[in-house]
Amino acid sequence: MQRYIARRLLMLVPVLLGVSILIFLIMRVIPGDPAIMILAGGGQGAFTEEDLQAMRHKLGTDRPLQEQYLDWVFGLARLNVGNSLVTARPVLGDIGQRVPVTVEFSLLTVFISLLISIPIGVVSAARQDTWVDYIFRVVSVAGLSMPIFWTGTLVILFLVLSFGWMPPVVYSSILDDPLDNLSQVIWPALVMGYYFSAIVSRMTRSCMLEVLRQDYIRTARAKGLREILVLSRHALKNAVLPVITIVGVQFGTLMGGSVLMETIFVLPGMGSHLVESIILRDYPVVQTIILLIAAIFVLINLAIDIFYAWLDPRIHYA
Repeated sequence: MQRYIARRLLMLVPVLLGVSILIFLIMRVIPGDPAIMILAGGGQGAFTEEDLQAMRHKLGTDRPLQEQYLDWVFGLARLNVGNSLVTARPVLGDIGQRVPVTVEFSLLTVFISLLISIPIGVVSAARQDTWVDYIFRVVSVAGLSMPIFWTGTLVILFLVLSFGWMPPVVYSSILDDPLDNLSQVIWPALVMGYYFSAIVSRMTRSCMLEVLRQDYIRTARAKGLREILVLSRHALKNAVLPVITIVGVQFGTLMGGSVLMETIFVLPGMGSHLVESIILRDYPVVQTIILLIAAIFVLINLAIDIFYAWLDPRIHYA
């Protein structure tokens, strides 16, 4: 197992190197010049070519591409990628302030998703082709069919009309004001949790139906075990492996930042920061966030593989 983990961690290097090259080139190819946006956004109105060249020199975007790339990569190795082109603040410092928001939102979303989806998937499979199964399947299909930005907008509209609640402009940390923080994070987490629960519940139902047809399930029932023990101890444990993969991918997606939810509900997480930086062509911020997202996905996949081996002793990695 140690050799497998070490090999997977070594594979992280070429993956991140490829991602870094790709995102660096994409940011230079797409239209937009951070120097122009800074000059235009600074209220200067018309500016001369000399002003533009001076700003490019100040930002360092007039240097050769290979030099810009090497400076950024070596800065990553030293955990110092420099300052934002727009705010002039340290890139890692700004990202570090937003990571806890995204982590909290992601964990709460996954918790809500599992809290809804696992019971629905198990009951739906146990009551296949009954009215209970049909209701749960309609709920799942509805969750997949409705766009999350539309659902989020409806939730805000409902909260405004019913309770006069609006997403606050100022974010409250969970350490400073837990209740106020929960009131800000719970609604986007419910929207995303419902969407992801639709995916997980359908996967849980499919896996449970396959397992419930196995001979050892019939044997367990023939021995007189209660149905809840058959479902939880024998069926669900063997059906959960594919579900773990889906949950892991969901968590990786959320850690990358749910752009829509963070934007709609004014959460200062990595997703909203990424959108702002792309609009402003803040190269170091965009490159660093996307590279961090890629690393998170790879590490989560590794954690899922390790969890597989812990959950099922029959799985061995060479």
